[in-house]
Amino acid sequence: MKTIKLLSMELENFKGIKNFSLVLNGNSVNVYGDNAVGKSTLFDGFVWLLFDKDSHNVKDFSIKTLNANGNELHNLNHSVQGLFEVDGTEVELKKVYKEVWTRKRGSAESTFTGHETDYYIDGVPKKKKEYTEFVDSIVKEDLFKLITSPTFFNEQLKWKDRRDILLTISGDVTDEEVFATNKELAALPILLKGRAIDDHRKVIAERRKKINEELLTIPVRIDEITKSIPESNENLDELKGEVAGIQLQIDQANNQINNIRNGNSVKEKELQITELTQTLRTFEQEFTNEETKELREKQAKWQEAEQNVLFGQREIQKHEEEIKWVNENIQKLDRQMEELRNRWNYIDQERFEFHGNTECPTCGQALLKERGDEVEQKALEAFNFNKSNRLQAISAEGNALKERKLSLVDDLHIQTENLEKSRLIFIDLMHDEQNLANDLDALESNVRDVKEEPEYKNLQAQIDELKSAIQSEKEELEEVVQGIQSEVADLRSEMREKNAIIAAQANVDNLKARIQDLTENESLLAAEFQKLDHELHLTEEFIRAKVDLLTDKINGKFKLANFKLFENQINGGLQEVCETTYNGVDYSSLNNAMRINVGLDIIQTLSEHYGIYAPIFVDNAEAVTKLNVIDTQIVSLIVSEQDKTLRVEEAK
Repeated sequence: MKTIKLLSMELENFKGIKNFSLVLNGNSVNVYGDNAVGKSTLFDGFVWLLFDKDSHNVKDFSIKTLNANGNELHNLNHSVQGLFEVDGTEVELKKVYKEVWTRKRGSAESTFTGHETDYYIDGVPKKKKEYTEFVDSIVKEDLFKLITSPTFFNEQLKWKDRRDILLTISGDVTDEEVFATNKELAALPILLKGRAIDDHRKVIAERRKKINEELLTIPVRIDEITKSIPESNENLDELKGEVAGIQLQIDQANNQINNIRNGNSVKEKELQITELTQTLRTFEQEFTNEETKELREKQAKWQEAEQNVLFGQREIQKHEEEIKWVNENIQKLDRQMEELRNRWNYIDQERFEFHGNTECPTCGQALLKERGDEVEQKALEAFNFNKSNRLQAISAEGNALKERKLSLVDDLHIQTENLEKSRLIFIDLMHDEQNLANDLDALESNVRDVKEEPEYKNLQAQIDELKSAIQSEKEELEEVVQGIQSEVADLRSEMREKNAIIAAQANVDNLKARIQDLTENESLLAAEFQKLDHELHLTEEFIRAKVDLLTDKINGKFKLANFKLFENQINGGLQEVCETTYNGVDYSSLNNAMRINVGLDIIQTLSEHYGIYAPIFVDNAEAVTKLNVIDTQIVSLIVSEQDKTLRVEEAK
């Protein structure tokens, strides 16, 4: 059994929440707040941290902070960080959604070009794939949604998916168990021939559909065939001779058309066009290569200059970061040396005060003055020795810090000089890049259009002239061809009419035999349709019996929730469904409180089945007077008009 607990979660600039820390320590909590204060945003942040979606399973939703006018605020990082406990082991996950700014060509300023997301596991940067695989190793996304939201199963899953999950939890009912409940079903295993009930019903439905379609068309087909039987007594041999004569005329006309269209004059002109077009393309390619040679060379130099600018920019950034680091360490050393000076002055101002005992330990009488002075002198020497040692130690430590500071100051001078050099170099590189860009624009504007060249115009004119000549010849010949084609069309129409008569006369016996076949087939199909109706009735009785067994088996897995898996149709059949109910009331008709408690009951069963418990977020929890108690961490989001900011209390 795996247990996932949320210990804490921090949101920064996330959907309007500037900064909020939710501390749970693995316990169930109540979060209070007025409408639009950010309760649901906590759930959105929790789901986004793990799966890049909000609590409604939407991937592309607005994360960024908006100003009073509804516009996005730029240059802000938007992050969610969560500390989890997975089977007793702590793991920290963090995601940061931020803007990307890019410098365009010829501009020193950066522009906003999009967004990117950084991923961290226990503070270590990770790639998105690594992060996703790590979260997936803890809990699969689809399962996580099922066991963390009381409404997900009933309101976001498709009914077929809900049904599949319930069957996975309870296990299906075997066909043998169903056969044993009804003697009428004894013949069904033989009819199934090893097929599943659903498959057999599909076979019956498909066969009934085809039979019904055929029964509807047979009378129409018989009527059409009867009407198509010819009553005339044409001479078939004479008709066949006439058809052969018409075909000969058509063949002769087609040969005449081919001879007209294949004249040599048009072919010669088309060949000249092909040769001139190739010459034109060769001239165009050679002219363009020569005309753009200097432009291509300049483009290569500009690209190199642009890379140099990027390199110079990175050098400046590197020196600035190094100077920042040196300054921070110098300031740190200054604070440490100031602390040492204060300690040295404090110790230096210490004064000896003698509070020792000058009485005899045996008799209690005061010691002689010389003896008392000796005791006091030894105490003074010990005090001075200790004081000197401490001052020397502080001085030694201070000298060491001073040496380190001097080294850093030297380094600061060097880095500052390097930064100034890099900036000067960067300015030169920017000037070079801009000059090359200007040269490039000038060259691009001066490139000549090949179509304006005399040689190009001359070749194109020759091609156009040949095309015009070909078009004129074809138009003249086409008038002759169209006349011949019209004659051919008339001949073909006459031949089709005669062939139709021949075919009808020759097919009378076949048509009568076909009518007899259709009549006999109609009787056979009607008998088969009646047999299929009986088989369909048996399968429906089987399904009804299985429904009762399966529903009882599934509902036994839950304390509050029941499930309607089938519903009766007007035609007497059964329709597969999956509707959650409570005390006979459909889920869609339950009040919000009962929907939440039924959802928690479903989560309890799912968690037990899949062997994993995770934090549950209950939105609109104020609607529930008594929350269904289950074995996991619950975050209740409660509307409270008096709480204008989020307030968190440990649940009792």
